[in-house]
Amino acid sequence: MAIPLHISISEDLRRRIVVGDYRPGDKLPSEHQLMETFSVSRITARQAVANLVSQGLAIAHRGKGVFVTPQKKVAYSLSSPLVFLEQDMDRRGIAFSFENLALKSVEAPPNIRTLLHLSSPPMVYLQKKLFRMDGAAGAVDISYLVPDLGQRFAPLLKRQMTFPTLEQHGIPIEAIDAVIECTHADYEMSGHLEVPLGHPLIVYRYTAYAPQHQAILHGETISRADRFCYSLSITRQ
Repeated sequence: MAIPLHISISEDLRRRIVVGDYRPGDKLPSEHQLMETFSVSRITARQAVANLVSQGLAIAHRGKGVFVTPQKKVAYSLSSPLVFLEQDMDRRGIAFSFENLALKSVEAPPNIRTLLHLSSPPMVYLQKKLFRMDGAAGAVDISYLVPDLGQRFAPLLKRQMTFPTLEQHGIPIEAIDAVIECTHADYEMSGHLEVPLGHPLIVYRYTAYAPQHQAILHGETISRADRFCYSLSITRQ
C-alpha cells in the first residue's frame, strides 16, 4: 500500500529533526516551501506539518511559523525512601520551577471525600500548579489537601512545593500509593502544556499518608510524555 504523501513528507522532516538537521527552536519550512519542494498541494503540506505537531515534535506560533520543540526528557525517580520531585530535579542539575495556577477552598468531589476520609462539611484545598523543567512546561499537578493543613499552609503553598513544606513543619510523608495511567489533553491541559487537543498525556495519581496511615492529600500530575517520564529501581529484599 502506498504511503500517503503527507505522511511521507512528515516522516522526512521527522528524520531530519532526529538526526539534528533541524535543532530545537529551528523554524521548519513553511507550507509554501513544502509545496514547492515536494510538488504537493497546500492541504497536503498543511497535514504534513500537523502530523509533526501532533507528535510533539513541532509547535506552531500564529503569524511566525512552525518551530522544532525541545526534546529533552526529564525522568523523575520513584524511589524509596522518598525523594520529592524538586529534590530529584536539583540533584540532576535541572532547573525546576512551578507556577501556582489556583489555590482555593472547595467542596470535595465524592471520590476525594472517600480517599481522604472527610467529615461534614467535606471541604478541601484545591491547588493547581504548572511545573517547568529547564523553562519548558512539563506537567500540571492538581491536588486536594485536607482542610486544616490547607488553611494553615496556604500562603506558603503558593511559592513552595507541598511535600517539603509539610515536612519542614513536622508533618512527614510516611507513604504514597500511586498509579500511572494515560489520558488525552482536554482544553485546559492543551493550553497549559502547549499540545493539541487530544494529545496523549501521562497521569501519575497519588495519595499521600502522614504517620498512622492518615491520608492527607490526593492528586494527579498530568505530564507531556515527550518532556517528562518516571523511572523506578526495584531491588529484591
